[in-house]
Amino acid sequence: MQNLTLALDAMGGDFGPQASVPAAMQALRQNPFLKIILVGDQSKIKPLISSSQNISSRFEIIHTDEVVTMSDRPAQALRNRKHSSMRKAIELVRDKQANACLSAGNTGALMAMSKVLLKTLPGVDRPALIGRLPTTSSKPVYVLDLGANISCDSETLFQFAVMGSVVCEVVEKTVSPSVSLLNVGIEEIKGNDLVQQAGLLLQQSPQVNYRGFIEGNEIYSGCSDVIVCDGFVGNITLKTSEGIAKFLINDLKSRMAQGWFAKTLSKLIGSKIQTVLTQMNPDQYNGASLVGLRGIVVKSHGNADEHAFLNAINLAVTEAQRQLPELICERLESILLDIRS
Repeated sequence: MQNLTLALDAMGGDFGPQASVPAAMQALRQNPFLKIILVGDQSKIKPLISSSQNISSRFEIIHTDEVVTMSDRPAQALRNRKHSSMRKAIELVRDKQANACLSAGNTGALMAMSKVLLKTLPGVDRPALIGRLPTTSSKPVYVLDLGANISCDSETLFQFAVMGSVVCEVVEKTVSPSVSLLNVGIEEIKGNDLVQQAGLLLQQSPQVNYRGFIEGNEIYSGCSDVIVCDGFVGNITLKTSEGIAKFLINDLKSRMAQGWFAKTLSKLIGSKIQTVLTQMNPDQYNGASLVGLRGIVVKSHGNADEHAFLNAINLAVTEAQRQLPELICERLESILLDIRS
């Protein structure tokens, strides 16, 4: 197994080191080939570090007490947070000292810093935020953009489709993943001009397994492997999904605890209910990737706990192992050659 190094913004998110550092220690125990560089306030990180001899040589702390706050505007963070834990983690990827970086901090700032420091791949206009949602099938569906680009033109949506297809191939090992455009109807006449134009571009590209438009009620059906939309629609979709999942989980748990019959039923089918609750829990799918960059950047939910943060670390490791940016670059170059010929 190839040795990998992950740069971790230990200070980002609602819980900061309380979530990121224990998750990092657990990841090191699970992956003997992994090294993690913890970037942040040493005085807050050190008390949370495991004393295990098996991992003591595989982590490092780079101290900084500057943090990008959730209220920082992207341009402000780019100008004024040059010594922040987020920026230093990205710089480690840029300088080839780390194979990937991970942060639970401000999404806009992470996007701005990553684009400036790492640059985009040839043929990519804008990086996109891609994440996973559960489906009724055995595999998740990949959705992008989840909020990095509020508005997009048809060419950008086409690039998102290509990148999403490669991510699904790399992470899920899906051969020729199906790609759909999120729209207000499945008929060709539905939707705005941008979505319709993106659909035409995808129809003309044999290297993308384009299946047409898909409506919101089919997102979780498993009928498509990758769903493409602009960041405005994608972010609302993601946050609505998380809200519904949390509502259903809390409601089901509450009902299971009420009354003799419900408690008895819970005991009889408790394992099946727990499986459903686990599948619905957004923490299982924590970790969204900024794709289209010349390096790997993974964004964790800001409210991620240790378990959720570990899932994001594992995603970063998988993408680094399979050299995701290089694969996206190769696919884009191949498609551009087809278009020119």
